[in-house]
Amino acid sequence: MFISIVIPTYNRLPILQKCLLALENQQLTNQLVSNYEVVLVDDGSTDATLEWLAANPTLLPHLKIYQQDHRGAAAARNLGVEQALGDTIIFIDSDLVVTPVFLQAHADALTAGQQELGNDRLFTYGAVINTCNFDQPTAEPYKITDFSAAYFATGNVAIAKHWLEKAGLFDTGFQLYGWEDLELGVRLKKLGLKLIKCPTAVGYHWHPAFSLEQIPRMIDQEIQRGRMGVLFYEKHPTWEVK
Repeated sequence: MFISIVIPTYNRLPILQKCLLALENQQLTNQLVSNYEVVLVDDGSTDATLEWLAANPTLLPHLKIYQQDHRGAAAARNLGVEQALGDTIIFIDSDLVVTPVFLQAHADALTAGQQELGNDRLFTYGAVINTCNFDQPTAEPYKITDFSAAYFATGNVAIAKHWLEKAGLFDTGFQLYGWEDLELGVRLKKLGLKLIKCPTAVGYHWHPAFSLEQIPRMIDQEIQRGRMGVLFYEKHPTWEVK
């Protein structure tokens, strides 16, 4: 399989550097993965993201960079999927640092799942461990609070590209924070795709330790999440979504 890792980013250069370098340090132990690319979509960053990327191409041989105005993660992921060469898409966020066996773990789980089901009507969902350890994010132990019951979440998921295209990709009406991946998950579930957990495909999600200065931003995110939640329910007025 040819894997395209699609990553939207917006003003996250310090952790993005760690994210991209970790993806260049992959250990592929069998022939399941013929090749891979890292498809980064910059969503109108105003920090030094583009300058750093332009200055360090030799560090990132698998990287392909695309740019758009600040339109949100849904539009950025759609652009990444449209430009991706791979038959398999892995979504992660730009503040996720993966282990060296990350790609191999997803490839192994996808292949095993296809053999068991007799088709590729599935996707794999890796583990996401939250950490505030910027210097060594992968040193964080797994915690019970890292458990997620989400059906489809773009923090760490692998899926055949043609299922995303059949489902219609992400709804770009979700321009604010939250829900766009779960909404796509509803449509994938209607297509009969099965979720397969892949705990060996580990990503460490970095966010800074809590401080009072974060409170205004957190409040704004929750307001945005609420607005997008209304849109989600309007599209799928079911008890499960409610």
